[in-house]
Amino acid sequence: MPPTTQHVARTDAGLASELRVAVMRLRRRLAIEREPGNDIGIGVMAVLACLYRRGELSVGELAAYERVQPPSMTRAVRKLEEKGYVARRPHETDGRQVLVSLTDAGRDLVLADRRRRDEWLASRLRGLSADDRAALRAALPILDRLAAED
Repeated sequence: MPPTTQHVARTDAGLASELRVAVMRLRRRLAIEREPGNDIGIGVMAVLACLYRRGELSVGELAAYERVQPPSMTRAVRKLEEKGYVARRPHETDGRQVLVSLTDAGRDLVLADRRRRDEWLASRLRGLSADDRAALRAALPILDRLAAED
């Protein structure tokens, strides 16, 4: 008989395994809850979210934030530009660089996508006990530290 989640999570290795599974399952579920008609892949959608959070960035900066190679980011930016979600312009002082910014359509897509996912998650949270919601609130800073960029 396989060990229970509670038993496995008693060790750091077990906790790591169970946390990874739970976070990935939640991520997959949230990925399903996308804005209808959004045909952009989740990885490319992350580029829009990065621009929304950080503002105008170079292709190289975007690649670094998303931890992909610059040629991959160039392809993603080209796809987003073709769909009207981002605009590119030359850097003022470095002619080799291109700066990328969100268009109004890109911002609207990010906000609609977030709103839909937040609504789904809020509805799930309402089904939890007050103690469970309090435990999640207490865990948020810890999860943020775990997820922090190096």
